[in-house]
Amino acid sequence: MTFVVTEKCIQCKYTDCVEVCPVDCFHAGPNFMVINPVGCIDCGVCVSECPVEAIYAVADLPDELRPFLALNAELAQQWPVITERGKPLPDADRWRDENNKLAQLLR
Repeated sequence: MTFVVTEKCIQCKYTDCVEVCPVDCFHAGPNFMVINPVGCIDCGVCVSECPVEAIYAVADLPDELRPFLALNAELAQQWPVITERGKPLPDADRWRDENNKLAQLLR
């Protein structure tokens, strides 16, 4: 099992989860972060750290968010690893409660 970052992270990019990851499996793009499913050791410490509840265990992933599993795997191969906590995006607080943000994803 692995963990998956879902659309709640898009346009927010809080990095609280990065700080606790023991294996540096987060990758950052312009307005979203993903988990590399190959590097994830299934510890789950990132889940409770996410202020927008964007991270799910694969077993708990709602059907409508299943495409994010493949998206995390794809983008983890393209984006750089992020290992330190940074500032969220400038409009993160405005976007944090929005749903259906996939169209906002910047690759």
